[in-house]
Parts: sequence; C-alpha cells; structure tokens
Amino acid sequence: MMSARMPTMATRLAPLRLHATKLQTRMASSKSMTVREALNAAMAEEMDRDDDVFLIGEEVAQYNGAYKVSKGLLDRFGERRVVDTPITEYGFTGLAVGAALKGLKPIVEFMSFNFSMQAIDHVVNSAAKTHYMSGGTQKCQMTFRGPNGAGLGLGAQHSQDYAAWYGAIPGLKVLAPWSSEDAKGLLKAAIRDPNPVVVLEDEVLYGKSFEVSEEVMSPDYVTPFKAKIEREGTDLTIVAYTRNVGFAMEAAEILDKQHGVSVEVINLRSIRPLDTDAIVASVKKTNHLITVESGFPHFGVGAEIAALMMESEAFDYLDAPMQRVTAADVPTPYARKLEELSFPDADIVVTAAKEVLSIE
Repeated sequence: MMSARMPTMATRLAPLRLHATKLQTRMASSKSMTVREALNAAMAEEMDRDDDVFLIGEEVAQYNGAYKVSKGLLDRFGERRVVDTPITEYGFTGLAVGAALKGLKPIVEFMSFNFSMQAIDHVVNSAAKTHYMSGGTQKCQMTFRGPNGAGLGLGAQHSQDYAAWYGAIPGLKVLAPWSSEDAKGLLKAAIRDPNPVVVLEDEVLYGKSFEVSEEVMSPDYVTPFKAKIEREGTDLTIVAYTRNVGFAMEAAEILDKQHGVSVEVINLRSIRPLDTDAIVASVKKTNHLITVESGFPHFGVGAEIAALMMESEAFDYLDAPMQRVTAADVPTPYARKLEELSFPDADIVVTAAKEVLSIE
C-alpha cells in the first residue's frame, strides 16, 4: 500500500517532463548560422535601423563581397548605400572618414586587413585621433571590417594578424569575433558605437556554423565589448580570440579526457578595450594561465596580457609562470604545410598546458 506522503509516479516524473519541455523549447528556439550569415545579418539590420549607415569597399556591391559577406545588400539597399570602389584603399577609406566626419556612419570593408596598410594613415591619424584632438567636438563614427590574419596558402603579405597593431592605438576600439553570436552582436555594437571600431574577422571562420539562440537572432541583440567564458574550469585558464578559441576548446577536451585537468576557456572578443578583470578573476580561480594567438610573439596581445598580469593582483595567485602560444616569428610561409606549422593548433596548446601544469 502506497503511503499518502509518498510521491506518485506522475509527481516524480513531473520535473523530468518540465526539463524535457525546456530542452525542446531551447532547441526549437536555436538555429544554426554561419559566421558569414551572421555578419551579413548584422549589417542588414543596422542599415534597416539607421539610414546613415552605408557599406563601401572593393566588390561589396555587384559581386556580393569577395567572401560573400555582403550578399544581397545591393539589391536590398541600392547603390547609394552599398558602394563599389576601385582598388584604392587609401582613396575609399579617406572618403569614408570624410563621410563619418560629416555625420554618416560608414562600414569600410577591407578585402583583407593586410590591405588596410595602404590606408593606415586614415585609420590611425584621421579616424582614431580626431575626436580627442577636437576636444570632443568632432565624432568619427565608423566601422572598419574584413578578414584578418592568415587564410590558406596566401603568402606572407596576406597573412598577418593586426590585433596588436590596431590594439595599440588610443581612440580605436578593436574587436575579434569567434562564433556567429560574436560576429553578429559585435558588428552591430561596432556600427552603433560613437567611436571608430576595427572588427577583425577570420577568413577561415566565414563558412563555419554555430548554434545561435532566438535572442541572438533579434534585431535588438548587441554584444558588449567584454570577454566571454566559453568553458568553465578550475585548474587552468586559456585566453584566446577568433580561430584560436576553437583550438583552446579542443585542447580543453583533450586535457580533461587524458589528464583530468579542468580548463577555463576565455574568448576575449574585444582586444581594445581588453577585459582585464575577466582574466584576473579566472587566474585567481585556476592559478595558471596560457594565452593563444596567431600574431607574432614580439609585442603581441599575449605579451600585453602577461604585463597586465604582472601589474595586477593576479600575479600573487599564479602558481607557475604563464605561457604565450603564438605564431612563429617568421613571415608566414606560402607552402601550406609550412604555414600549418607556423600557427597554433590544439596539440601545441596541450603541450603548453602540460608544461605550465608540470604534467609529464
């Protein structure tokens, strides 16, 4: 005989049914989206929202963008707001800076951030410094975006990571998305920001799909310029941005399965401003730190983080010297096999982690 105080089978199953319902709802409300689609949606939504926003660059209109990020925008918004240019970065970037100084909000697409070197005077001297030099009276609201870093066999002149270059400049904000959520939310936030913002995308990630929630799909969704903990852990902190977040996640899985190491992975998302507080808080928990980037070792993002950790309370919590995992200190080789050896991957991150943790 069942006691009146004992729960019935239906009562016992109710929490499970509720959990299943919530899970089904969450799965139904999520959608797979490529990074390319996320960037495209971000621009379309912001152009819908604000008539002052326009896109300018090489092949962004009729060709739908060199990497098809601007696909369909010409048909939707017309030639006034999606502007094809000659191959002259110095020219169209200067034109866009002038438009921003007059109150418009241009999105400048560089076919590669390596080509932004042709326009760096406009980016660094005109866009970044005008607001300060004018005593706060002259804004320059604009966004610079395009693929950054190495592609696949493109050679040294098309393969450099400019996070440290642009991250060193006061007056600029510098973002580096990894997932589709990052890409959509950060680009929308960049376009709305009153400062000039550099958005460093990764060519190799354009076609990669990520799950995104209904919240991310909303036209109102923007991402704060803050780091995101992609995986929580207690033994080791790995800090990375763009493609290397994926390698950090892979390394975390390997370390967990093979050595029982609990890894916390931080996706920086923003290079400038740098979310130092998030890194310090994680180091205070894990007592160990690795940074992973595709830039050169000298004067890089990892080097800046290392200095900040030495200058902060995090230093007292480190049980071992931190490690920087970077690209090789050579111009990127053209040969694909040599190129692969020049950049971090999951195995290299695992090796660095084992050294930091003194694992044989």
